[in-house]
Amino acid sequence: MNITTFAKRLCLLVPLLLSPAAFAAEMMPSPPQLAAKAYVLMDASSGNVLVENNGDQRLPPASLTKLMTAYIATLEIRRGQIGENDPVTVSENAWRTGGSRMFIKVGSQVTVSDLLHGIIIQSGNDASVALAEHIAGSEDAFADMMNKTVADLGMTNSHFMNPTGLPNPEHYSSAHDMAVLARAIIHEDPAHYAIYSQKEFFWNGIKQPNRNLLLWRDKTVDGLKTGHTDEAGYCMVSSAVRDGMRLIAVVFGTNSEVARAAETQKLLTYGFRFFETQTFYQKGAELAQAPVWKGTTNQVKAGLAQDLTMTLPKGQLKKLAASMTMTPQLMAPIAKGDVIGKVEVKLDDKVVHSADLIALDAVDEGGIFRRMWDSIRLFFYGLFN
Repeated sequence: MNITTFAKRLCLLVPLLLSPAAFAAEMMPSPPQLAAKAYVLMDASSGNVLVENNGDQRLPPASLTKLMTAYIATLEIRRGQIGENDPVTVSENAWRTGGSRMFIKVGSQVTVSDLLHGIIIQSGNDASVALAEHIAGSEDAFADMMNKTVADLGMTNSHFMNPTGLPNPEHYSSAHDMAVLARAIIHEDPAHYAIYSQKEFFWNGIKQPNRNLLLWRDKTVDGLKTGHTDEAGYCMVSSAVRDGMRLIAVVFGTNSEVARAAETQKLLTYGFRFFETQTFYQKGAELAQAPVWKGTTNQVKAGLAQDLTMTLPKGQLKKLAASMTMTPQLMAPIAKGDVIGKVEVKLDDKVVHSADLIALDAVDEGGIFRRMWDSIRLFFYGLFN
């Protein structure tokens, strides 16, 4: 595919990573104003924020904290550090933890899998502490793991002091950070993500329901977690899929269990009604070939480092235009992953997004005769161009 053909096709294929306000259709209504301290609506595929209010404000997350606790647990399972069926001995510290409970008994042994279900579905503080102690030895050590993971995920407005979300002045997160965490949970471990859609869990003779009311009201909703303390108010992180599009909605600080479900539903309804998302190319797909000088081959395949995904208001796709440029006179050697060009996406002559094109293969330096011949060609090329 030559560069001109690619540029024409790319008009339909480049992701939109700016605020949707810049692309709002004439008939598109303003986002809903929620009765909440902060909220964010994010597309799960692209990571684009479609709606937000106080999205980066640091607030107490209450039991939304347990999303990080569960994320680390499943990460440790995938790394082979702990097993689903490993027995966990319940400490007195875990058993005495206040707030919502799974009702595990001190001295008893509970499997990692059962504790994970108790954390996600029943929001058990006792289960959270027991699993944290099993993974890291203590709550403090586990909090260190949580904050390292915060940095790894780029959650810039979060800091955790415990695995439960019980109030602490230095324990906070934001609506945007919780959406980032939810996106990681969804994409990295689909098998364990299925737990978030379960409506109830039976343990110790007690059947407790999932507090996410949307699991009963909206069949497209399949997660994730609720939270509540007097300090935080009623919070929720939810996700839903309709027609292949997945959205993540986060609300902080509503005034009741019913209100957090209703306000979350407003966000999801707005997002699915007025936006669309599509992935056209996977990362690593060959999009063009660039000329190479002084190498073992005279061309290198070019592609994108990330999936080419777009989220934008419905009907706005046709207004985008894109172009591609290659680095002039690419010289071997070229390593796989080297930046060799750039894609720019424009709306009304304004660049709204740019992305690097990378080399999909390495090109070694050619032999002495190839290098000499290309040097001669480059000399004359410079004279006449």
